[in-house]
Amino acid sequence: MSTQLEVRSHPGGSLTKVARCGSLLVILAIAQGQVSDPALAPAPGRRIVSLTEQPGNFHTPSIAINPGNPRQLVVGFQSKTSAAYSTDGGEHWAISPVTAPESYRSTGDTSVTYDRQGHAILCFIALDGAGPFKYWGHNPKRNGILVRRSLDGGKTWEPRPIPVIEHAEAPGIPFEDKPYIVADNQPKSPYFGNLYVGWSQDRIEDALIVLSRSTDGGLTWSTPVRLSDQAGLPRDDNGTVEGFAGVVAPDGALHVVWSDTNHIIYAVSRDGGKTFARNRSIADTAPSHFVVLGAEEANGYPQIGIAPDSKLYLAWSDYRNGDVDVFCISSADGGRTWSPAVRVNSDPLHNSADQFFQWMAVDPVSGAVNVLFYDRRHDPANKSANVVLARSTDGGRTFRNYLLSDHAFDPKGGMIGEYTALTALGGRVYGSWTEIVSPAPSARGTNHPPAVIRLGMADFR
Repeated sequence: MSTQLEVRSHPGGSLTKVARCGSLLVILAIAQGQVSDPALAPAPGRRIVSLTEQPGNFHTPSIAINPGNPRQLVVGFQSKTSAAYSTDGGEHWAISPVTAPESYRSTGDTSVTYDRQGHAILCFIALDGAGPFKYWGHNPKRNGILVRRSLDGGKTWEPRPIPVIEHAEAPGIPFEDKPYIVADNQPKSPYFGNLYVGWSQDRIEDALIVLSRSTDGGLTWSTPVRLSDQAGLPRDDNGTVEGFAGVVAPDGALHVVWSDTNHIIYAVSRDGGKTFARNRSIADTAPSHFVVLGAEEANGYPQIGIAPDSKLYLAWSDYRNGDVDVFCISSADGGRTWSPAVRVNSDPLHNSADQFFQWMAVDPVSGAVNVLFYDRRHDPANKSANVVLARSTDGGRTFRNYLLSDHAFDPKGGMIGEYTALTALGGRVYGSWTEIVSPAPSARGTNHPPAVIRLGMADFR
């Protein structure tokens, strides 16, 4: 028999219910409707594969599933832009030949999607050099944003990349950074087939969020339009505008978000990306660019998704609670109003365990909200991380957490990327992440501990 003793409130709007059952003290952390679940079960149907055969300087994956043929998937990743593909629903994978252009010294910040024709579109930055540390827009070298198309779902890629925007080396050019590609795959949309790329344009005096669109399957791209009413600071850390993400509604409206210091900014276009409504702050956050122990990079930039009933969802992470947590809000009226934030990770509040590098995917068939993140709740030293998949089937009110990875790893101060990746369709969920592995003797002492790109699959059907 259990007798409730008291309910205590904590900063951040969470409650802790204290109860006694015989001599056992049971503490249930309830964070805005979320019950603590420290013992995580593996995700149903979990299967893990490595996309990179040998460890290397790999990180920052992006994943997409072909809505017209769900057996086709593609994962883009870096350091030099690469792609892996599957033609059997993720059972087997192969690396595509030659996706990074040889005409640039470096490529990165990969994102990938499928268009209405089932073509895979890989988007990435290409550069000969950025500006000084964190001040990329100060005298950068030749750079731009390119796309590459695959007409067979990701197996082979067209020989020439297509510029979304490109700058020859010259005084005063900006640095184009962190693009993300969005496809209009909504059959009833008046802009069905459009492709959109949004990104941060780092300039010597400030930074802007801009967007370009393609109406011909990625062959040509429009002159970028400015999205951010308020310019950000010119450094690539707190104070800038960064982390563009977007989603298309069934009516063709393009809903976009990005981070601006302590806020998530939202805008919508109802004319196919030509113009956008005035920016609005829809969530107050702690700073979106932050440091976590033992990792070279970290951030909580947002993702936006849409369910079959047109309900919008937004996920991000921040450290308002001391350690980094993941949050989700939703809008049932097309982005006009948004719900209070729900804490996605189910570990106890204020336990000094970080959950970071979240990525969200809303299942376009079931409407389930899926969120992937690195999770340190099982390491008292807050170093080793598992990969956790959180899932909501009640409209984002509560989330159940599952283990997607099959073991924890220590980032060892290495580069585990700038984001993770997630996609879902019809109850099948596919997540991809960077994992640091123990260095081979020949790799010890290098700047980057060797890493592999992992892919985890779960089946909720």
